[in-house]
Amino acid sequence: MERIERHACFGGQQEVWKHASASLGCEMRLAVYLPPQVGQRRLPVLYWLSGLTCTEQNFITKAGAQRHAAEHGVIVVAPDTSPRGPGIADADGYDIGQGAGFYVDATQAPWASHYRMHDYVTRELPALVEAHFHASDARAISGHSMGGHGALVAALRNPGRYRSVSAFSPIVAPSQVPWGQKAFSAYLGEDREAWKAWDASELVARAGERLPLLVDQGEADEFLATQLRPQLLRDACEAAGHPLDLRLRPGYDHSYYFIATFIGEHIAHHAHALAD
Repeated sequence: MERIERHACFGGQQEVWKHASASLGCEMRLAVYLPPQVGQRRLPVLYWLSGLTCTEQNFITKAGAQRHAAEHGVIVVAPDTSPRGPGIADADGYDIGQGAGFYVDATQAPWASHYRMHDYVTRELPALVEAHFHASDARAISGHSMGGHGALVAALRNPGRYRSVSAFSPIVAPSQVPWGQKAFSAYLGEDREAWKAWDASELVARAGERLPLLVDQGEADEFLATQLRPQLLRDACEAAGHPLDLRLRPGYDHSYYFIATFIGEHIAHHAHALAD
């Protein structure tokens, strides 16, 4: 681990680190906000997964999360969205390849050798954070768009690993929308049955725990009807009896203005669940 940025922020430190990832076979960057309480005890951790085209920088510079994390004494970890660098498979377009890992473990060439973002986020990253920082094993997870999909899937596939989960504008049913279908075809192949293991709207029916899902969705989101379709998750949760708090926000779009408006509510939600 090597620290490459450090900035004082709301009494704590906003840092960026790089490390060699065994899961991904490349160097990865991650942003870590350490609130002022970090020297007093081991603190819980909120993992944030960003969306298409993002790096570790988008959330820490646009969401305004640090003030709320400092208030509640929560470490916030925001990794990059995919493996990157020379020798890492890539493709034309913003919705596949570098910057678009979709938080799955790819099975198809040429992606399978590096694109294992689910394994990285759920296994390697927490082990690294809990070993290197004054962090406890009390974990929450959240994200936006592609990252909202990643957060929901991480929680649903790993019962007991997270105490809470939330998402902004998530891709709730990637098997049924163009972004997900393109990514899943490339990363997972054409067997649509295999896709169900990476689709939140499919996973709620067989979830090993009933961890409540908190979802914020702007009603003025330009991707609402074509790519996000939150009603599919709502219908799946109702059919499965899985708790869902779906908050539809009039006038809000897909941007970080939306996230910045409600991130305080999400961090408070996670802080409550993470409290000892």
